[in-house]
This record gives sequence, C-alpha cells and structure tokens, in this order.
Amino acid sequence: MADLFSIENTLFTLGNQSVSLLEFIAVLSGLTCVYLATRAKVANFWVGYLYNILLFILFYQKGLYSSMLVQPVSFIINFFGHYRWTHPAKGEENRKRQLKITLLSNQKRVRYILQLFVLAALWGTVLTYLDNLWPEVFSEARRPYLDAFVTITILTAQYLSAQKKLDCWAAWFTVNITNIILYILAGLVFMPLVSAGYLILAIFGFAMWRKEMNNE
Repeated sequence: MADLFSIENTLFTLGNQSVSLLEFIAVLSGLTCVYLATRAKVANFWVGYLYNILLFILFYQKGLYSSMLVQPVSFIINFFGHYRWTHPAKGEENRKRQLKITLLSNQKRVRYILQLFVLAALWGTVLTYLDNLWPEVFSEARRPYLDAFVTITILTAQYLSAQKKLDCWAAWFTVNITNIILYILAGLVFMPLVSAGYLILAIFGFAMWRKEMNNE
C-alpha cells in the first residue's frame, strides 16, 4: 500500500514529469472540496478531511515540511468550521439555519495581514533548522520562507472560511497564486495547473458568496 501511494509510482506523465496516483487523488479531492465550498455546501468539510490526510503524505514525500506539518492543524480548523457552519449562534443564522456570510471590519483585516507576515517569518526560520534538529526524519527544506508564507495564508484562509467571512476568498486568491510558484519550484507539474483551477473556482466562490450575502 505504501508503494502504491509513493510519488515514485507514476500514474501518467505531464511535461516530461510524472504524476503519481497520490497526487492525482489529492487533486480530485481538493477540487471537489473547493467546488462544494463555493456553493456553501457543508459536505465540503467531509471531503476536506480526506484532502488533509492525502496532502500530509504528499508534502512529506516532496520535502515541503511546512505544508506537511500544518495538515493536522488544518484538520482541526476544518472540524471547527464544520461545527460553526452547522451550529450558528443566535442571530448568525441564514435562511437555511446555517451560519450566514459576513465581512471583517477594516481593523481586523489589518490585524490578520500583519499577523500573517509575522507568523510566516517565524515559521520559515523554524523550517530552516528542521534538518539539523531531526536529520533522520527531515532533509533540507525546499523554499522554507515561501512554503511558510503559503502555509500561514492557507490557515488564515481556512479559519476565515470556517467563520464564513467573505474575506476568505482574498486569502485563497493569494494562496493559489503563490502555490503555482511554490509547486513549480518543488518540481510538481500537475499541481500548478490544478492551482490555476482553484484560482478560477475561488473567483466563482467569491461571486457566489457575495450574492448570497447580499440576498441575506
């Protein structure tokens, strides 16, 4: 089973580089998760749990340790969002008795942006020392600061999504554009194309959420 889901096990090639079965399944689950999220469907969380597990394995095999280590945290945020969407507080319900879509205040937006850059810088520094601390587990991290920036932005986007804030899509735009660069530098071929698909879905999701928010 481990060999079956190894990145060395080629499913097909794209641009003279191989795409593994693990990468392909992760892509399908990710696209499904994002599509369901754009439609504000609670089912996106169930697919998201599987996506977290697949990404953990994929990023470990690719040496993207920041993205790997954050998957358990992402899993917890996903669970939190699942609960928040289905158990809104009084006054937060939409017509479906789920959490309604809202906006951040300008003050909170600035706070989130500053927090993002500070945490990314700190986490990127930690990543540069992982191979020294646990050489038997980690090899040298690839693009640690860029990896850290993407990781913290993903967590920010996911947390805002869990709170059903329309602002989450701005964070997802940033994630998808940066991921295209990160995946190319990491030697992935299929994932950058998928990130472009995520970007298109994010634009669609922003439009859908804004329309629903205005209708509410």
